[in-house]
Order: sequence, then C-alpha cells, then structure tokens
Amino acid sequence: MKDYGISVLEQYQMEVYSTRRIRGAVLCDTDKGLFLLKEADGTRGRLPVLVGLYEQLNKSGFELVDTPLPNREGEYLSQADDGTVYVVKRWFAGRECDVRREGELLEAARHLARLHRVMMVPEGFEFGDRENLTEEYKRHNRELRKVREFVRRRSVKGVFESAFLTAFDSMYNQALAVSERQAESGYAGLLEEAVNKNTVVHGDYNYHNILVCASGTAVTNFEHAHRDIQLADLYYFLRKTMEKHHFDERLGAKMVDAYSSVNALSAEQVEYLALRIAYPEKFWKIANTYYHSNKAWIPEKNVEKLKLSIMQMEEKKKFLANIFAFHL
Repeated sequence: MKDYGISVLEQYQMEVYSTRRIRGAVLCDTDKGLFLLKEADGTRGRLPVLVGLYEQLNKSGFELVDTPLPNREGEYLSQADDGTVYVVKRWFAGRECDVRREGELLEAARHLARLHRVMMVPEGFEFGDRENLTEEYKRHNRELRKVREFVRRRSVKGVFESAFLTAFDSMYNQALAVSERQAESGYAGLLEEAVNKNTVVHGDYNYHNILVCASGTAVTNFEHAHRDIQLADLYYFLRKTMEKHHFDERLGAKMVDAYSSVNALSAEQVEYLALRIAYPEKFWKIANTYYHSNKAWIPEKNVEKLKLSIMQMEEKKKFLANIFAFHL
C-alpha cells in the first residue's frame, strides 16, 4: 500500500489523529490543528524566501495562511525513505470561495487589498521578478504570428485551424493595439515603484486558493509569489471570475470597488488593469498550446476553449467600455 509520505509525519512534534487524501496532498488532523502534507516539487529552492513571506504575514496579523511547519530538526523540508521531499503546511477547516456567491467574491477582493498592504520582499531575501510586461506582450505577438504562419502552411485544416484563422486578424489587431498603448502608458512608472517598494504579489490569487472559514478568509498556495505590480493579482482574480460570469459589468464594478475601498486606485493603475484585461491572453495561450502539442488529434475541448476565448473578447470590450470607459 502506498505511503503517500505519511511516514514523514513522524519527523514532526505533533500527534496525528487521522489522515485523508485530498487533491494532490494529505490532510492531517493533529493535536495542533489541521495540516497539509504535500510533495515540495518546485518550491524546494524557493522555500526559505517563501517562509520569510509567511512569517511577515503572520507578524502583520494574517495567520490564516498556509505557513510551512518546521520538523523536529528545525527544517521545513522532510525527506521520506524513498527520497521524496515533502513540506507540511498549516491548513484550515473551510471551503473554497464560491464563485457564484457575490458576497464571498467581494470579501476576497477586499482581503486581497489588505494582504497587499503588507506584502513586501522580506528583509534579507531576494525575490524573483516577473518578466517585463512590455517585452512579454511583444513576445506573445511574435508567437501568435508564428502560429498563424504554421497554420497557413498546413495542407489540411481542421475545425481548430479554421476557427483560428477566421478570428486571427481581429484578435491579433487587439493584441497589437494593447501592446502599443501599454508601452506608452504609466506601466513603466508603476513597475519602477513596485521595484523600489519591493511589493510582492500572490501570483495565483483565484477562488481555488481562497478558503471561507468560520474564523475568516484563509489564503493558500503562495508558491508563485514574486515581486511585481500588485494590481496583477486583482487582474488575474477579476479575469478568472468574470470568465465564469460572462463579464458581468455590475459584479465586475463591485469587485473593483471592493478592492479600491481598501487600496484606492490611481488613474495609472486603472489603465493598467484595463490593459491587462484587454489583451487576448487566453487566445494566445490556446494558440501557443496548440503549436507545442501533438496536432494529429486536437481534443474537442481545445476547440471549445478557442471559440470561447473569441466570444469573450467581445464581452470584454463591452465590459471595459462600461466599467473603465476604456477604448482602443
């Protein structure tokens, strides 16, 4: 019977009452509360700086975060007999934020703003930076052109290729317009300010990583944290939520207002948020995945995702015009 790393728990100063498998991890009920046991994976090299961030959050009053627990030797990584390395993190009795519940989404937006007020690079640590957005958009645009040329050369074109070529000009023109305006916007100033203030983003702030608990809102999985403009988190959370709600203008406006009720947004920040939403990122991602995958058989789901990304662009344009008075 597979151990799933449970034997590693013997390296910790706690009594384990029960364990059960959950998505990609083991939930442990102990005399010190709930903990999550999972493989360290790609976090091994970054764990010291992440621990520094967690400690900073704890000291600032944010205890409902999945802070790693040191073992008996004071180490945050524990190795099993088979060589697999694990980390044990504090966990919470709660459920994922329900994307259908407006109140939970608004509180999650406010909570994000509160986190941002204290999330800075911990003293004595170095945090990685995100790729410069201006350069990233240029790269994405080049990749879109590369995919178009590849699809054009294909002698036999299926449903995916035909839909891609039909939509390409409008989607690429949108990407190009966003890139050009973004390069002339206040982005460079916002980025310089983020670097100078050492502001950190969660990097994956979505409803899966937000737990609604009796004691408040818990936030988990900071593994993608890095130094960046903090509005990047709000953009990602807003986009993921709006995709589920067909870019509902009323809800979107309330989410932005909820965040800005804690952290007031400047005109430059509002434009940054609008530009991030306006870029056809999902279309690029689907095209890029197609280019680097086996093209002998394209799953129907990929075709559906492509068509959805095209349809959502029109929804986004209306959303941006009515929420931010944003036009390209």
